[in-house]
Amino acid sequence: MKKVGNSALLLLLCAVMVFAAACGQSGETAAGGREITLVNNKPETDEALRNFAAVFESQTGIRVTIRTFGGETPYAPNLMAMFNGGMEPELFVFEGRAGYEDARNSGRLSDLSTEPWVRDTNVAFTDPVDGKIVGFPVAIEGWGLGYNKDILARAGVDPASLVNIEGIRAAFTRIESMRAQLGLDAVVSMAAGPGMTWVTGLHGLNGYLALGLAYDDTTYIDMMLRGEVDNTRLTRFAEYYDLLFRHSNRNTLLTGGYDQQIGDFAVGRTAFLHQGNWTDPTFAELGVSFEMGYVPHAFLPETTDGIFVGAPSWYILNARANPQGIEDAKQFLIAMASTPEGHDYMVNRAGMVPAYNSVRLQPPGQFSRAVQEYANAGRIYAWQQNELPDGFGMNILGPIFAQLAAGQIDVQGFVRLVTQATAEIR
Repeated sequence: MKKVGNSALLLLLCAVMVFAAACGQSGETAAGGREITLVNNKPETDEALRNFAAVFESQTGIRVTIRTFGGETPYAPNLMAMFNGGMEPELFVFEGRAGYEDARNSGRLSDLSTEPWVRDTNVAFTDPVDGKIVGFPVAIEGWGLGYNKDILARAGVDPASLVNIEGIRAAFTRIESMRAQLGLDAVVSMAAGPGMTWVTGLHGLNGYLALGLAYDDTTYIDMMLRGEVDNTRLTRFAEYYDLLFRHSNRNTLLTGGYDQQIGDFAVGRTAFLHQGNWTDPTFAELGVSFEMGYVPHAFLPETTDGIFVGAPSWYILNARANPQGIEDAKQFLIAMASTPEGHDYMVNRAGMVPAYNSVRLQPPGQFSRAVQEYANAGRIYAWQQNELPDGFGMNILGPIFAQLAAGQIDVQGFVRLVTQATAEIR
């Protein structure tokens, strides 16, 4: 057995003890240097993040220890174990309302409103209580109605015209009449059956909640949380989804899963796809070469020229950490958002769509580039579906979408059932 020296023993003790003081964590290392800890929830970005942290240390002398939990090592319980053990990492991740409320209730939120990167992003997390910026967006994701550029060009459909329901209906009608000529099985690749309620009851529903609104306008999510709906808007929304369903391949719509839905679009058998930019790696694996882009889920009569873009997670600057560590963590966030090395990390190394408008690097995926272009132009609508009670979208509303897709209910039936389900939120 190899003998353990004093330095190795110290490292071993640091690994076992979770108390910050045991290892000189929270602003200072045992040797007196400066060190901060970041708790990451994306195992796929771990290596890239560690490499960026090493570059940052070489430039500033501030060591950044990365602790990554995710996959088979769940993030939330491990983060809570650190807190319960007395360790207060300077930076950690939260993903939505529940994570924000935990941080607020425990006094861990910091006011980031005056940080320089705030002016460079549209998706910082704003505290709904006091309006302060409290979350640094790690990246963005988005979705619209994906389209095959070549098919639309051959059908004589201009994507710029697909910004209201009149334009959408006209395009669907034209492409439907040319299906045989275009070699299509259906106009739209859509799946609304079992296992796909995250597409309908969450991402789909967000159209009703956010389309056409200013990014911070919460009118319709506030109504739903009070148990109310806007009947006119919900009817128009239902008519749009009925249109999508009627122009979809029946088998894929009712029984197909994610792979079938993506596959139909990838082989050029549909003109449109209802999915987000997270599909880019799949298209790369399949060797898809045709050009694609996004148009809005434009179910309203007025022009709504934007797609749904949001940050799936944010970094919190932990107000309970060591004061020197807090200042050093601010420098780390500034470097990530505003330096060439930070931009390279986000786009080239971690493969993310950056949340910052000044980033000129482009991600490799076509849908991701489209999301970035919409975001940089400010043509975006918020993600609000995650503000609903846990399970309401997928488990309650998703099956109602499935009934509409199957023809078991009509538009008015959809509106009636969603209205009744929403009333139960109270």
